[in-house]
Amino acid sequence: MRQIVEERIDLAIEWLRTITSTAKAEGLVVGVSGGVDSAVVAGLCKRAFPEKSVGLIMPCHSNPVDREDAMLIANTLGLKIIEVDLSNAHTDIFSRVSERLEETSLGVTGERMSQGNLKARLRMSTLYTVANALNYLVVGTDNAPESYTGYFTKYGDGGVDVLPISSLTKTEVRVWAKALGLPDQIVNRVPTAGLWPGQTDEGEMGITYDMIDRFLLGEEVPAEVQEKVEELHRVSEHKRNMPPALMLDKVSWSWLDAERKK
Repeated sequence: MRQIVEERIDLAIEWLRTITSTAKAEGLVVGVSGGVDSAVVAGLCKRAFPEKSVGLIMPCHSNPVDREDAMLIANTLGLKIIEVDLSNAHTDIFSRVSERLEETSLGVTGERMSQGNLKARLRMSTLYTVANALNYLVVGTDNAPESYTGYFTKYGDGGVDVLPISSLTKTEVRVWAKALGLPDQIVNRVPTAGLWPGQTDEGEMGITYDMIDRFLLGEEVPAEVQEKVEELHRVSEHKRNMPPALMLDKVSWSWLDAERKK
């Protein structure tokens, strides 16, 4: 089993190198949150580009434990780290938006979700700012359950260049984490996107990763679990596709010229 895992890790590393070379990029950047998914991706990036990989720690009104775990990951892997605190930017943008909404009598009805998704989108913008400055690619951290159920922020953590672990179940991610030499406290950390205090992935989804893993592997799961996962997949389809575009018939240049002369 260990050999199979190492072979699959090696394939992921070579894939990252190939994608980067094809894009004529020079390295990789990943957001390191302190969770096991970002830890595994950070490990892959470090192995693929030992001298040209960087991890971003982006606190945004975050639990200090997240930063401590992120630093533990970076120190374990020997990964270069850039830290950019987004708390003030988040507060400024959201307060300005809230003020304008109140002025127009619209108000803020989905405040918690709006604030949480803004965090994810600020992090995406920061990752791309660093990536563009270094000619690196942004590497995403979504696993198979997250990709299938749409448990990611559109144009937030879903806004990346490559997804090396999107075919791995959560169980497989933890196995890879152990193979990459990551600490047990990271491997077994309770999954959270850190979008608001006390938020956990499973609590927000209303279903455990274990059940989603079993569903994706084709194992028998309770009917309510199957219905829940399939519903999450259906309503999040738009996140996995390019935006729909209205396609109209072409019009002739003569018609356009006539309109322009009016």
